[in-house]
Amino acid sequence: MAETTERKRTQVDDIDRSMYDFRYDDADAEKLEAGLTSEIVREISERKDEPEWMLEHRLKSLEIFNSIDMSDWGPSIDGLDMDHIVTYVKPNTDQKSDWESVPDNIKDTFDRLGIPEAERSYLAGVGAQYDSELVYHSMQESAAKMGIVYSGIEEALHGEYADLIREKFMTLIPPTDHKFAALHGAVWSGGSFVYVPKGVKLDYPLQSYFRLNAKGAGQFEHTLIIVEDDADLHFIEGCSAPKYNVANLHAGAVELFVGKRAHLRYSTIEN
Repeated sequence: MAETTERKRTQVDDIDRSMYDFRYDDADAEKLEAGLTSEIVREISERKDEPEWMLEHRLKSLEIFNSIDMSDWGPSIDGLDMDHIVTYVKPNTDQKSDWESVPDNIKDTFDRLGIPEAERSYLAGVGAQYDSELVYHSMQESAAKMGIVYSGIEEALHGEYADLIREKFMTLIPPTDHKFAALHGAVWSGGSFVYVPKGVKLDYPLQSYFRLNAKGAGQFEHTLIIVEDDADLHFIEGCSAPKYNVANLHAGAVELFVGKRAHLRYSTIEN
């Protein structure tokens, strides 16, 4: 008779959330009204000085959002009411390339999360987003000399790769996929654009980190990565937010295009 061994019941220890559950007052942040309307969508686009095609994409996505039912997969989200979600929150700063120029409250947030230390130790580039906008972005000169492009996607919309972004944007995750894809297409803000040329191999990772600080808000960053033939990249994304007693929403999107014989390692870490 075979022996049977009683298995002890195990459980995951409670996670220490002390490094995440802190927040700063957001009274000096610029917020749009809560809710989801065409006026709000137009204002987001206008604030970002977007090309006309992107505004059209946003408005079409809003139309799709309003025309399709909520997805029935996943956990219940009956408590989510978009009329009470602020879709755009701009922190009290513009994007910086020098860490010491970032406002103290935002700098302290990312210091406590270990982002500057990681950049110094083993990263080839870092982007940090606070609520709806990038507040810091930097890449090592050696990576730039290899022809690698790593920037905020909004910045890239106005540069050399604007046509490429238009060709690829939300083609892997079209707004018709489901209601939250449509929501993202309407109100996306911030995120990363990465382009690795053919045959280029980066030895150290790039990392973007997204921090949702504002209570009752949403974060909708868009990441678009293109790795050409025979190239190699490791990209890390992190996301965290304090715990609130009201609904917050994170509905980002990631699109990854990998060429022939290329290698992309994509890692995501969320609290």
